Amino acid sequence: MHHRRLALLSTLALAAGSAAALLPATATAAQAQPPAGAAARPSAHPSAGGPVGGLVRGSVRGQAGVPVREQALVRDQATAPARRQAQAPARGSASVRPRPAQHAAADSAGERRQVVRYWTEARMEAAEPLNPPNPAKGAKLSPADVKAPSAAAAPSTAAPTAPPPSAVAPTAVPSSPAAPALQAARNGGAAWTGGGAVVRTTGRIFFTTQGRNASCSGSAVTSANKSVVITAGHCVKLNGAFHTNWVFVPGYDRGARPYGTWAATKLLTTPQWDASEDVDHDMAAAVVAPLDGRSLVDVVGGQGVAFNQPRRRQMYAFGYPAVAPYDGSKLVYCSGRAFDDYLLSDDLGLTCDQTGGASGGPWMLAFDESTGLGTLNSVNSFKYGFAPNWMFGPYFGNEAQAVYQSAQTTGVL
Repeated sequence: MHHRRLALLSTLALAAGSAAALLPATATAAQAQPPAGAAARPSAHPSAGGPVGGLVRGSVRGQAGVPVREQALVRDQATAPARRQAQAPARGSASVRPRPAQHAAADSAGERRQVVRYWTEARMEAAEPLNPPNPAKGAKLSPADVKAPSAAAAPSTAAPTAPPPSAVAPTAVPSSPAAPALQAARNGGAAWTGGGAVVRTTGRIFFTTQGRNASCSGSAVTSANKSVVITAGHCVKLNGAFHTNWVFVPGYDRGARPYGTWAATKLLTTPQWDASEDVDHDMAAAVVAPLDGRSLVDVVGGQGVAFNQPRRRQMYAFGYPAVAPYDGSKLVYCSGRAFDDYLLSDDLGLTCDQTGGASGGPWMLAFDESTGLGTLNSVNSFKYGFAPNWMFGPYFGNEAQAVYQSAQTTGVL
């Protein structure tokens, strides 16, 4: 009887040990399952509405089988759980931080002189916005493209750099200076008349792609090398090829270049955009060479830049739209509270009627209208054809931060 009891106890212990050994695998499998409703997004299809410039008038994700009704999107936006708000700081931080894709541009003095000479006033005025293709999601990255993150994905912000005082003296000093007129906190698209640093840090980007001259928008930002411009991924690379003759013209005004023409020496973008042109990661940076011995930020100043920030915040978006009713001749802004795209991307949305050519223009948090300084936290990227008054821009997480970090620490020459 004693031996039978010992045998029974031994059998029970072995069974318990086997069950315990199975528990981690079972838990891991359960954790790997997507949350209920997470796979509800339709697959990507070519746009039915057709693209307009760098901002797609049709859905860049596709429309086949998608119930595209504005009221449905608004309802989803209002009733969806606050999942993204809670998870935003951790996006892209689980175990790896992808390495940016980097491409040499005009990396010799002779090439830069040639690029700057190429961009005559006539060529700049004739440059047309891009017609981007339908990007695909789910870039497959090789082990060589990723590395362990140096730190957890905590919110990160670099403060803006005020531009130097203007060298042009005023013609008269008013006896009682009036307070600057503020722009509207909610605006779907209007000329920026508030002045400030933003008119110097924001500019048009010109480049050659597939045999034609095109334009985008971009912004000078605070950086260690004082030479970084942030823009959209499709403003440095499209259809598998990096652009050439790439220059940044801050404060562009109908062919005038008040702060010079800055040629890029390096172009960087996220590995997801580089591999599959995924609009969730449509972000890029350019490193520009000094001009007359001075760095870009020393001449025009630089906006701040932030990553892994909470979503649905008040933002200002700037750009140089060049498709009707705009003509690329003036700086235009939109402002309002950002919302989440619950259709076919993980992007931020903003009510904004800017058109092609505004691609890559900065979205800023904590924008101060009196100084024109803010913190860049996304860029103009794409539009759905059924909602031409909505603009979408990528969430700036670890992937965007890696691009910025690489750009600001790389050599300018």
